[in-house]
Amino acid sequence: MINKTLPFFLEDRTGLFTGSDFDDVYDRLFLRVAPAPAPAADSTLMIYNAGRRSSSQRDYRPARRDPSVVLEFGPHGALGKISFVGSSIALPMAQYLRKTSLFGGSLSRKFRASDGEEYRWTYKSVDEQEWSCVDAREYPVAHYNLKPSHKPAYSTSGNILTIYEAYASLSVEILASLTIMRHIAAHNL
Repeated sequence: MINKTLPFFLEDRTGLFTGSDFDDVYDRLFLRVAPAPAPAADSTLMIYNAGRRSSSQRDYRPARRDPSVVLEFGPHGALGKISFVGSSIALPMAQYLRKTSLFGGSLSRKFRASDGEEYRWTYKSVDEQEWSCVDAREYPVAHYNLKPSHKPAYSTSGNILTIYEAYASLSVEILASLTIMRHIAAHNL
C-alpha cells in the first residue's frame, strides 16, 4: 500500500535552538521557540503553538498566548525542568529525555510522549539527516536538517523539521524534545 500522506515540513527560520519560528510550508502548523520574558530569559525557553505564520521580519515581542511547553535550563547550560502547561505536568529533563543505554552517548535519547508511546532521537544516525526520531518499531517520526553552509538559500532558510503526518498531534512534544537534544549537543552534556 502506498502512503499518500504529506508530512509537515516546518521551516526553521533561524536555525538556532534558542529561538526560532517553525512554519509549515503548506500553512498547516506554526510553532515558535522563544526565550521567556525577563528575568528568566537567560535560561528558559517557551514553545508556542503560534496559530499563524510568522512575518518575514522576525517579531521578537512576546507571544500573545500561553506557551504549550516551558523548558527551564539549569545554571551553566545544565539540564533543568520541562513543564507541559496545559496538563500541569513538570519533570526533570533528564527523566523526560533518557539515554537509550547506560553506556551510550548522550546524543541518543528516548522520551515517552502524551500518547503513551516511546520515541527516540539520534544524532547523525541516518544519512543526510542531522537529527532523526523514530518510534519503538523504528518507524520514522520526524527528522531535522540544518542547511549545509555550502548550499545556497534562496527565499527560505533551508533548515527543515519534518514531522510525519501520523505524528502531527505530537508536534509540540517533538519540537520540545528536539530543542533539548540540540541543547545537549551544544553544551556537550
